[in-house]
Amino acid sequence: MPGTDLALLTEAAQEAGAIARHYWRRDPQTWDKPDKQGPVTEADIAVNDMLRERLLSARPDYGWLSEETEDDAGRLTAARCFIVDPIDGTRDFIQGGKSFAHAIAVAEAGTVIAAAVYLPVADKLYTAAAGAGARLNDRPIHASQRAKLDGASILTARPALDPGHWAGPPPRVRRSLRASLAYRLCLVAQGRYDAMITLRDSWDWDTAAGSLIAAEAGATVTDRAGRPLRFDGPRPTSHGVLAGAPMLHGELVARLA
Repeated sequence: MPGTDLALLTEAAQEAGAIARHYWRRDPQTWDKPDKQGPVTEADIAVNDMLRERLLSARPDYGWLSEETEDDAGRLTAARCFIVDPIDGTRDFIQGGKSFAHAIAVAEAGTVIAAAVYLPVADKLYTAAAGAGARLNDRPIHASQRAKLDGASILTARPALDPGHWAGPPPRVRRSLRASLAYRLCLVAQGRYDAMITLRDSWDWDTAAGSLIAAEAGATVTDRAGRPLRFDGPRPTSHGVLAGAPMLHGELVARLA
């Protein structure tokens, strides 16, 4: 792995964790983004600045897409692009929770080829490279093989189970949630949960890294209509995200309205 994109992402994610831990539970300066885009803290900005310097210094020809940087259309002409969420789960971070994460990916031609998601408080490092499997703290991980949706353990917000989203009755599932969307995808990769659902449009920086990790662990990952996710486009969003065991995922797509 030395010298590869994945090695670079891994080292950068751990450096990001050191910065986040410095601010965590120390009342960091916090403000709201325009247009009700949620809160941001001085820790988000500090992590973003470090990652941008660290990653682009190593790969100056790569594009850059980050939640905390104004988008530059120049990334669309780069062969590869970093996709970064400096702190995914900022509200959890502000509240002193432990499930926020740093999510970093490299995309090429719309497909993620390397990814790292790091939870600095728990010291959990999820990584994947295209075709090489997924790992947690350098040990291989594998997604659930559950075949039936009813009775499955699902990571999703409560509104996703409202009857209006389903062609018939909503599935009977054991529902949980985590603040970080990237972490939810990694928990599916780890087999801790059978699937995750988000039906709202989702930004690339929330989903790029976790989607590769889940897919490399054996999960099927698509948008809410069952279409493959594509990243680093002009509008960097997906139409929701579904991730889960392959047969269960097929049932999810079939039952959603």
